[in-house]
Amino acid sequence: ERGAPGHKAYEVQDFLRENCPDFISVDSHWRNSTGEWPPNSPDLSPLDYSIWSILEEKACSKPHPNLESLKKALKKAWKEITLETLIKTVDDFPKRLEACIAANGGYFE
Repeated sequence: ERGAPGHKAYEVQDFLRENCPDFISVDSHWRNSTGEWPPNSPDLSPLDYSIWSILEEKACSKPHPNLESLKKALKKAWKEITLETLIKTVDDFPKRLEACIAANGGYFE
């Protein structure tokens, strides 16, 4: 089907490849291995490699009696993250990309 989500993803990728010189392609489907971005790359997501651990440390140091308590603690922890921390996290991104390339897409610290 022409309007299927998979077809749309390929069209978007083709457009970006043609119009954005620094575009890094992603595999749109597990059978398509032409992408340049690692398929499962939490080490390359600032939320995964930095922010979630900060939130967990601040908000989950003690058990919560219910979901609302956890949500409240997470929102409070998010507000406590400084702009400097966010900037440093984003500034670390190119180094993490280089480490990923050096590891040939494999695991790295």
